[in-house]
Amino acid sequence: MAQLTERMQELFNKVRTVILSTATGNGIPNAVPIGAKKIIDAETILISDQYFNKTLANMKENPRVSVMYWEGREGYQLKGTVTIETSGQRCDDTARWIDELGVKYALPLKSKGVIIFKIEEIYDIAPGPNAGKQLA
Repeated sequence: MAQLTERMQELFNKVRTVILSTATGNGIPNAVPIGAKKIIDAETILISDQYFNKTLANMKENPRVSVMYWEGREGYQLKGTVTIETSGQRCDDTARWIDELGVKYALPLKSKGVIIFKIEEIYDIAPGPNAGKQLA
């Protein structure tokens, strides 16, 4: 497993939205913006599912995903595998967190479950000579 450095974690927490990319079993891509995300540890990210349709179907069919995030000239692409949880303590905690966000932003948000993303590879996506270089 690859691990996020403290700087990578800091930037992940700072950016409001990341891009989650999935694909069907036969390779048809899909990418969606994600705002409800948290770092569990240096190699694991939690993503709340409020609106996933194609994305959820893709992850059930093909659990290999990518998450990209950036600000200015610094950015990272994370590749790995997901599991889907629809019950348990982590889902209950996430549902409360999403309810609070819904109140804060006056949006009808409800978590349907959580996606647990295990990071296996990390790449630099900043423009320049290291663009695409595997970092971990």
